[in-house]
Amino acid sequence: MATGTEPAADRHVSDHYALLGVRPDASPQEIESAYRRGALELGYRDGAWRELRDAYDVLRDPEERARYDSQRDGLGPPKGAPQKKTHNPLDRLFPNLPHGWRVAIDWVVTIAGAVAIVLAIKAWIVNPYRIPSSSMEPTLHCARPAQGCEAATSDRVLANRFIYHFRSPRRGEIVVFLTPSLAKQECGSEGTFVKRLIGVPGDVWEERAGYVYIDGKKLNEPYVKALRRDTQTLTMRDIPPRNTYTRIPNGYYLMMGDNRSSSCDSRRWGLVPRKNLIGKVFATYWPPGRISFH
Repeated sequence: MATGTEPAADRHVSDHYALLGVRPDASPQEIESAYRRGALELGYRDGAWRELRDAYDVLRDPEERARYDSQRDGLGPPKGAPQKKTHNPLDRLFPNLPHGWRVAIDWVVTIAGAVAIVLAIKAWIVNPYRIPSSSMEPTLHCARPAQGCEAATSDRVLANRFIYHFRSPRRGEIVVFLTPSLAKQECGSEGTFVKRLIGVPGDVWEERAGYVYIDGKKLNEPYVKALRRDTQTLTMRDIPPRNTYTRIPNGYYLMMGDNRSSSCDSRRWGLVPRKNLIGKVFATYWPPGRISFH
């Protein structure tokens, strides 16, 4: 005699939600994940896997699922109850996107986001640079066999690209900058250079027998070693363009290398406008034995 009530075992098999192990308000993505997980656990055994597949085929189709829910004799969610929402934007934009495609798109978006963050950091916050010449020896090493280099590996440094948006450059700082156009003619190269900032706007700079004077006072420069000092005597009038300056004008800076005898710097190609300053070198990060802060 029929009682109108199914045995527990039959109910478990005929209830698609229970068979997949999900709640009646599960999202399409949760249903797909449960199906794939269940298929792996069952090892695709014919009978059990067929039931699992039948349940998945019904619940993955919105119309079939709605029809099934209406026939479940009260087992489904209350009429009008909202489906469980997903927080994944891709799931919201493409609710029926196959699992494989969703995983692939997730990876593409993640990688693209990581690349964008790295590029943003390099462009606006911190950027690495390699020391190619001996102009900053022995403070920053270049690699042998280049002339004047002391190390087997060039130093790699980090420059703070945003600091000069908040304060003015200061004397003694090691700076990354874009050279004036005369650098190509005088040095054989142009582009991004690393030097020490020696003269700031308003300074009267001069070099006497290799020693720097600012406003008539000798500048203390412990970073310049005796064997690396030159013997030149120059004044502001010797800074290109010749016979132009008596002091450093507003918005311009004078750069010199610590290796004075081998540095192609402002003495040969002129002052550097502030707009050309890229950032302040604050650390050497490579090689490991040279890790330091400046």
